[in-house]
This record gives sequence, C-alpha cells and structure tokens, in this order.
Amino acid sequence: MNYCIDPLRYHRRATREVKVGNVGIGGDNPIRVQSMITCDTMDTEASIQQTIELADAGCEIVRITAPTVKDARNLEHIVKGLRERGCNVPIVADIHFKPEAAMEAAKWVDKVRINPGNYADSKKFVIREYTDEQYAAELARIRERFSPLVNLCKKRGIAMRIGTNHGSLSDRIMNRYGDTPLGMVESALEFARIARDLDYHDFVFSMKASNPKIMIAAYRLLVARLNELGPDWNYPLHLGVTEAGEGEDARIKSAIGIGSLLADGIGDTVRVSLTEDSPHEIPVAKALIENIQKTSNAQRSTPNVQLSFDPFSYQRRGTETIAVARIGPSAVASAEADDPGPRIKLGGAELIRVVVRRSNFDKIAHKIDRMGDYRPEIVYENAHIVEIDPRDDSAIAKINAEQSAQFVTVRDDVDLPVIAAFRLLASRLQARHPILLKDVLKNDEIRMTNDETNPNDRITKGDSDFVIPSSLDIRHSSF
Repeated sequence: MNYCIDPLRYHRRATREVKVGNVGIGGDNPIRVQSMITCDTMDTEASIQQTIELADAGCEIVRITAPTVKDARNLEHIVKGLRERGCNVPIVADIHFKPEAAMEAAKWVDKVRINPGNYADSKKFVIREYTDEQYAAELARIRERFSPLVNLCKKRGIAMRIGTNHGSLSDRIMNRYGDTPLGMVESALEFARIARDLDYHDFVFSMKASNPKIMIAAYRLLVARLNELGPDWNYPLHLGVTEAGEGEDARIKSAIGIGSLLADGIGDTVRVSLTEDSPHEIPVAKALIENIQKTSNAQRSTPNVQLSFDPFSYQRRGTETIAVARIGPSAVASAEADDPGPRIKLGGAELIRVVVRRSNFDKIAHKIDRMGDYRPEIVYENAHIVEIDPRDDSAIAKINAEQSAQFVTVRDDVDLPVIAAFRLLASRLQARHPILLKDVLKNDEIRMTNDETNPNDRITKGDSDFVIPSSLDIRHSSF
C-alpha cells in the first residue's frame, strides 16, 4: 500500500476542495489553521468573544462543542452575534453521541463534525462476535440514523468532518478490528460510503489519537486505503493530536504527530490541541506549516530507494548492541577524550540514549549529578560516531563492509531536509548499525512559542551547538 508519492521528497497529497463557509480546504488552498473555544456553549457572549480572539490570532476555522440539542440550538445566537460584529470565520459544530444535536447544529453552522464511534453506534462494553448478517444489520441501522444529517448538510451546502478518535470506537468495530489504526480507518470509511451513496462529497476525514505513533499510522493507513479505493476518494484531511497537553511536552507531541504527516505531504488543516488558552495554539500550528513549506522549497536530489520500515505499524529498528564511552560519576574527568571512562550500551534492546556536544557538556558538567532525568549520557566527540552523507555510495559501502557495527549519523553540512536525510540513511545502511538522530538547527529554523511573552516555552533551540539526538530508533516518529 502506498501512502505518499515519495518518502524522501516533499509532495503535498492532491485532494478535492471542500468549502467551509468562505474558506476552502484542500485543492490548491494553503494548509488551514483551526482551533476550538473552551467556554460553555450556552454562554453566548463568552463564545463570541473567544471566537473573535481566535480569529484575530490568525485562526481560520473555529470549532464549538454542542453536546446537547440545547447547546446546538444556541449556535444560532453565537453565529448571529459573530456576523453582526463583522467576524466571518467559519464555525464548526462538534458533535458526540447525539444525532439530534447534529441535526439542530447543521441549521446554523458551516460544518458539522461527527465521530463515527459514538454517533449512531455505541460503546457498551459488550463482548460479542458479529456474524456477517448482524454486522450488515448494524450498518443498515447506522445508514438510517446518519442519512438525515447527510441530506441536511447537502441541502444547506455545508461541510462535514468524519472524525474518528482512537479509544472511542464502537463495540462493533472493536470486535471486528480491535482498537487499532485499521479499526479507526474502517469506522470512518463506513460513514463515508453512506455519504457517497447519497451523492454528498463535502466532507473531510480525521484520525485523531493522543498517542502520536497511533495517529501517524492511522492517517498513513487511511491515505493508502483512499488511494486503493480510487482517484475520486481524494478527500481532504484534518490533522490533530488529541489532548496534547501544555508547555514544551505538548508542542513536541504535536510536532511529532502533525509534523511527521505534513512532511509526508498529508494534511489540509491543522489543530494543535493545547490545555492552554486557545490563541496559544495558533502560532504553534503556523510554525509547523511554515517549516514544511521551507522544506518543500529546499528539495535536493536523492537516490530512489525503498523504505526500510513499515510505515503503518511501529517496530524498532533491529540494530546490534555496541558500547561507547559514557559520562560517568566523575563527570569532568570521564568527558576527556583520552579517558575511556565507563561504558554504556546502545542499540539492540537498550534504551534510547541522550548525547551532547562537548561544548554543551562543559557548561553543565558542574551540576550533572543533580540533573536527574535531564542528565545526558554520552559526549558526542567521545563516541566515535561516523558522520556521512547518505547519498555517498562509497561511504555507505565502507560502513556496510565493516565486520563490527558502527555508530552512524548524518553529517552536519548535508544539504537535505532532516527527515529525508535520515530516512535515506536508514534505507541504505544495514540495519545492524545504530543510528544517531540529530538536528543542528540554524537561526531560521522552527521555534515554537506560546507568544512573545513566554520565550522559554519552545520545542526547539536555535543554538547551532545544541544537538537533539536520540540514537538507535530511526522510526520513532516521522523517520
């Protein structure tokens, strides 16, 4: 199954355009930024104010939850108030469990989001094996409950998001496919087939999960399935990591999930879900999109190779275990190049290790015993790391001819996007060699901040001496 045109060169996935109010998603449109207000939907004034704040921050589409029919009915007043104040940002109603709420919301908004796992199905925690006849009967019941919403959206000319969430799949899907990326994909496709049967095509998909690895696998699998189904299944995709959290952890989590898929050319809208004030989500989402645009404008020629991993399921790269000099109890002494000091194992089934440059180690050596989980384990210059250009045939051949496994990384001056460089290295290097992942960030590279008042809340650092390495596992995220 193929999920992207070329894993080493950026090509945005071609999709049809779906209009959400006055904003186009997919097609030739730019990747759109979305967010969600956090106040009570019954608080009309607060809902209007938070929506305007998001629009002012650069949010292009705003989602509002409508858990009940009463909430959905109040969307009329929220939308009316926004338009009276000159705010024309499209409004999306977020629906769970209540088809009646979806029908009411569809009267007032520009788009309705439904979750196939709880719209017409249910999760009753009943263990049951469905026969083909029982499964078909359940699908007929879903069609009966879902078709009125499709017809109303079609009549009003509004859009829909068929958004599956990991962890909220129905019993029926769970019993046939499990709580898996495949189950997420099949759940969404069932609803999409009903919409298509009714000649309704103004919908987008999403496959959200709180675990970036599951989320990445689900989106890739969805795109592969859509490609198999045919060229007219070219529906846009909305990207997001569910409940990413706050601070640096949330930004890193979102960058792994959303950034990895954007690098694959997958994604037409983005929401970074933070447990902070919603306007803080916008600069993070914009930074992710801008970084991919820079990558797409800086493509370099690379050999044609096959991926060395399964992009639809996580499995750690099977390297051999090797030992290198580690930072020991006597931190300053053991960092000296002529002192082998204690050894640390890496590769194989060992933990992912943390490496720093000697210049950075010198700055923290005096307090390293107090750093706990933040303590680095290896000084880069002491680890005998082989640096190469992954396009260099002779360098690759030389390493692969070595009898013992080598610790390998991409040379700092290689003019390839980071993801492409390491994917290429992993594809050409024998799996027995451990790989050091690192990114030497230049001044113009991605920095993600809450806002200008909180410069420390960032996912990456611009210091060119700051190496971000996680050895061994080339596939842990986008790689």
